[in-house]
Amino acid sequence: MLNGLPGDPVMLLSVVNTKLRDQYHDLNVLCDDMNVAKEEIESKLNAIDYFYDSNRNQFV
Repeated sequence: MLNGLPGDPVMLLSVVNTKLRDQYHDLNVLCDDMNVAKEEIESKLNAIDYFYDSNRNQFV
């Protein structure tokens, strides 16, 4: 479940990348803090050809 995050993949991409840029130093911390399954975020964003780049700390 995406607890407070948008279900639309494009909106999810925007919100997650903004949160990663402004609030969280990596995806695991974001997921732990928001109580969201990392696999669910990755699955939704992978479906629109975006993948998490840990070096950049964003989905690209």
